[in-house]
Amino acid sequence: MISGSAKRRHVLLTVIAYLALSAVGATMILPLAWMISTSLKAPAYAVEFPPRWIPSEPVTTTIDGRECRVADLVGGTFLSRGPARVAILRYSPDGVHVRVLSPEARVARPPAATAVAPGDLAAGQELTVPEADLTTIRRTKLHWDNYLDAWRAQGVRVRDAFFGLAQRVDGFLVFYLNSIIVTICITIGTVFTSSLAAFAFSRLRFPGRDSIFLGYLATLMVPAIVMMLPVYALLANLRMTNTYAALILPPMFSAYGTFLLRQFFMTIPQELEDAAVIDGASPFAVYRHIILPLSKPALATLTTFVFLHSWNDFLWPLMVVDRLALKTLPIGLAHFQDSYTTEYHLLMAASVIVMVPVLIVFIIGQRYFVRGIALSGMKG
Repeated sequence: MISGSAKRRHVLLTVIAYLALSAVGATMILPLAWMISTSLKAPAYAVEFPPRWIPSEPVTTTIDGRECRVADLVGGTFLSRGPARVAILRYSPDGVHVRVLSPEARVARPPAATAVAPGDLAAGQELTVPEADLTTIRRTKLHWDNYLDAWRAQGVRVRDAFFGLAQRVDGFLVFYLNSIIVTICITIGTVFTSSLAAFAFSRLRFPGRDSIFLGYLATLMVPAIVMMLPVYALLANLRMTNTYAALILPPMFSAYGTFLLRQFFMTIPQELEDAAVIDGASPFAVYRHIILPLSKPALATLTTFVFLHSWNDFLWPLMVVDRLALKTLPIGLAHFQDSYTTEYHLLMAASVIVMVPVLIVFIIGQRYFVRGIALSGMKG
């Protein structure tokens, strides 16, 4: 039987663990929240300091044909009753020159720079007050139109996009569709080739299987950037640069994907395969009807990893294509940032648009994702 002190200690440790995990989770969510917040701000307030989490803007009113900020005159210096709603006209060395909009205060001790007698303020009255007595009035305002502006603000019109089927298309749309096409093809191709190789290395028996797999696995020790130049030289000799094939074919073969699926395939009972072979199933039939249906968690995990990597890949598309009609979103965002270096609200809105497909894929595969991570490393 567990004692009361042990129970209390267990509860305390659980609370501490949840608090620690919540703190770690908050550090990961804060950048996302800040990106969304900035994407909904007006240009003038996207980089203001101190920063504000909730997008808001100062309330303004038109005075003599120009916009003036509205503030509350709290008047700790010379008001006996307040606040009063005022419009800020201008700043001067003596203080802030304001015009009274809503007289709800009473002047008790007028400042030296103000030619106003004690008594009630009147609407339209102008006076000079200390800046410390003013509190700017702000209101929450979400600029959803930033997303439409981000989609259109690329300022680039692409000719002969999508194999020449589209003429004069917005650049951001071309980059977006290119990323979708390339990422889907790479994801499907990688899962297919990795599952075939994993099936061969885990279920088929042939001389040198383990040695070949060890050599294949050793390629993971070579940094990917080291192999980019030889692969690019090969594509250049084959005259495949500036094509969709250059973007899709090299990333379709993954030693990591093969290793991930092989470890999972080895956990599937051998008896299921033997029963299928006795019934006359070919190796490919075993792969198609036995292995793949039982490997959904591992396949979902690999699909998520490959999709995320391909969607965010910047260096390889930058190397193999220089035609505007073939560029993908990571390059498009860099181009967008070069064109609008100070328009952070548009850059953040474009980043949110780019992030949406990744979230959709993760939500769809979430049911299998965690289970796949837990089971893919089990040894058969």
